[in-house]
Amino acid sequence: MRTTHDEVSVRLYHLADGPDGGSAETLFYGPLYRALQIAAEQPEPVQDGLFIATDNDVVAYLDLIEP
Repeated sequence: MRTTHDEVSVRLYHLADGPDGGSAETLFYGPLYRALQIAAEQPEPVQDGLFIATDNDVVAYLDLIEP
């Protein structure tokens, strides 16, 4: 993800597998810091499918928080 700040607006969504190729369910629109809080509160199986999208980038939540 490109350099950003914790107040930038993002979309937090869950990408689920399904019979038709899966679907994206938006969990939150708002500041990055809050999206990270919400993502951390999700069960581990859900975290595996979480993504954070900015205006110009998308990153998997686990890739963002893991060293």
